[in-house]
Amino acid sequence: MAAQTSTSGNRLRSILRVADLGRFGMIILLIIVLMGVVAMVGAKENRVEVILASFLATLFSVATPLTLGALSGIYCERAGVVNIAIEGLMLGAAFFGFLASIYLKQAGVSDQASLWLGVAAAILTGALFALLHAVLSITFKVDQIISGTVINILAIGITGYLNRQLFFQGNVPHAPGVLPVIHIPFLADLPVFGKIFQQQPIAITAVLLVAITHFVLFYTPWGLHTRAVGEHPKAADTVGINVYFVRYANVLIGGMIAGLGGAYFTLESVPSFEPLMTNGRGFISLAAMIFGNWSPFGAWAATLLFGAAQAMQINLQYYSTSIPEGFDFLKKSQIVGMIPYILTMFALTGIVGRTTPPVADGQAYEK
Repeated sequence: MAAQTSTSGNRLRSILRVADLGRFGMIILLIIVLMGVVAMVGAKENRVEVILASFLATLFSVATPLTLGALSGIYCERAGVVNIAIEGLMLGAAFFGFLASIYLKQAGVSDQASLWLGVAAAILTGALFALLHAVLSITFKVDQIISGTVINILAIGITGYLNRQLFFQGNVPHAPGVLPVIHIPFLADLPVFGKIFQQQPIAITAVLLVAITHFVLFYTPWGLHTRAVGEHPKAADTVGINVYFVRYANVLIGGMIAGLGGAYFTLESVPSFEPLMTNGRGFISLAAMIFGNWSPFGAWAATLLFGAAQAMQINLQYYSTSIPEGFDFLKKSQIVGMIPYILTMFALTGIVGRTTPPVADGQAYEK
């Protein structure tokens, strides 16, 4: 009997590995197709290798908030807490991080210090919103979808109201700018493709966090406890793991990572805030997490696909005069801008292969 169970488990793992390989293969193929479209359109104006380097540099940059949002979701859901509030966490963090940076600058703090303190404020904001989600869903056992929806609505309301009250008629204090570009030693000096390795701090941190999250989840006792709580919380409690503490801690970690993602919008991308500027990135992050089967590298690969769709939109606007006749629809940013959302729906249909969430994901724990 034990031998049969072991054989069945090995067979299931083999099937999942094949499915993951197929999913990665599809992601790579789609990214190559999107790059090919941009290269063909822009070939009349620039060298192909320059176009591809620019495309990849843009891809890694625009995928940053998606990557951080997906990692936020992984920490929460691996511990058994569904978090659809990533959109609200990032929006709130984007606003309060920006607010902190401009008022610190007004108070006489240097531009760079204002920006970094703004990032800290954004991370703190993400943690506070996440704490609210944890209290509602873990302590009071409110339905986790409802709790996340409440936080999304709360973030939209607070940021919209304060934005109107503080910055009415464009009365915005002078912003300290955006975080500087960092040249990664040696790699940034490569001919042509060195541009890919000239990124801003949050973009670089996002990639590092993918590797760190993978290590933490699969090679540390904390990761083992997290996965145990997300799969079989009663069994975890039986062996002495504090289920409530692990869930609270992971939701707060996820909130801080989402807060860093929010800081990207107003402190690294553009030095300003606009209502609803996250523009659905939190929900796309959730789709990427599911597409990546709740694994850090899988989710990152999915965010790169969605980022590639955005990078294609940006590059096609730059090369719009070279778009051939018959493909005029590519000149319409609204149509090309729909691609990330179409890919999101495509990912959630299950066509890309079966994904398996943690067994206790979304289930309130009762001792």
